[in-house]
Amino acid sequence: MTLDEIARELGVSKSTVSRALSGKGRIGAQTRQKIQQFAQEHEGGKAAERTETEKTYNLGVSFPDDIFVNGNQYFFECLLGIYEAAALMDYNVVITTGTAQDISGVRKFVEQKKVDGVILTRSLDDDKALRYLAEKNFPAGVTGLCSYDNIIQVDTDNEGAAEMLTSLLIGKGFRRFALLLDDMSFHVNRSRYDGFCKAIFKNGLQRDKQEIYTGKFRKELLNSMIVNLISRKVECVICGDDILSISLISQLLAEGYRIPRDIAIASLYNSPTLNSFVPAVTAVDASARMVGNVIGKQMIQFLQGKEYQKKTMIDYDILIRTSTYR
Repeated sequence: MTLDEIARELGVSKSTVSRALSGKGRIGAQTRQKIQQFAQEHEGGKAAERTETEKTYNLGVSFPDDIFVNGNQYFFECLLGIYEAAALMDYNVVITTGTAQDISGVRKFVEQKKVDGVILTRSLDDDKALRYLAEKNFPAGVTGLCSYDNIIQVDTDNEGAAEMLTSLLIGKGFRRFALLLDDMSFHVNRSRYDGFCKAIFKNGLQRDKQEIYTGKFRKELLNSMIVNLISRKVECVICGDDILSISLISQLLAEGYRIPRDIAIASLYNSPTLNSFVPAVTAVDASARMVGNVIGKQMIQFLQGKEYQKKTMIDYDILIRTSTYR
């Protein structure tokens, strides 16, 4: 809750609330205790205690540590969008990394009062960082979707995009698909899977005729998977993101397969690399920079006590390119 909200609930002035929570200024002991108890009950004693003089004007951003291994451009574009919003609104950006199990960076942000709010750039099933922030009622946002009402959410409609792309490809005459997705604990991959299955069902195709591959795709596994795709007469492979698409296309071309004549390829996420790839890859085009910009803006507006959106969905486009021509 903001200082204004606490003041309104208790029927006191905003300055009285500020003095009670900061411990500065003259105020009756009974009023101070009443305000502090109310803040403790409604904010876990964390978010409401930060007064104007205690604000850091820092926005914490947590990235998954595997971005440095995979070179995932989504996260770097997202960071650029967050930074642009923060710079315009006089906030700084402080970065940490973590894993599904290691949320020490986020904990330090909160417990050492290094930032006014935290943005997570990946949403997981049973997300420890999201649960921690939600339980602390610390100002937080995520570039994705979650079930916590006190977390600001900004995302692309990944389920709708997967359904739309798959339906368009079915409309082009494809009937035998393979879907490649990375870690299924990522909320985005579960959404893409659901969208693909909806399109298959709505268009009257048999689910058991489609190939689904999930997990980490090492190069040696790609070789055997390609053999399986060709032997099962898969017509079009839909990859979960640009990294999978690039790996698969590179391996197919290295083995002498022709795209799209031998097999078509599409991606559920576009990137600058795919824009210049040969053949040009059919893809869902959603701006990670826009996602970052919006989550940054909504978070800071919330921190400033201004009007904000709890949940925002960003538009996307479907780019039909050479990799799926028939």
